[in-house]
Amino acid sequence: MTLTKARIIDSIYNNAGLSKLKARSAVENLIETIKATLENGEDVLITGFGKFCVKEKKERRGRNPLTGADLLLRPRRNVTFRWSEMLKEKMNLEK
Repeated sequence: MTLTKARIIDSIYNNAGLSKLKARSAVENLIETIKATLENGEDVLITGFGKFCVKEKKERRGRNPLTGADLLLRPRRNVTFRWSEMLKEKMNLEK
């Protein structure tokens, strides 16, 4: 089952003793802070979880898969995620 924002808010509400409104506000503020940081081109490191890295892609040649026509892909930014060794170890433990 996919972890949704609503489930994160419920988990904080149930486990941290915050009101539903404060839990929602905390999650919303965290997400907005992460988005703003990535928009500024900065990486986001969450120790024990992983790092969201902003990668700059240069302009490059591409091809339309439908028509086969050549085209020029504009420069853009991409976000990648590199998980921490701690998370990798937890995910790969023998069950």
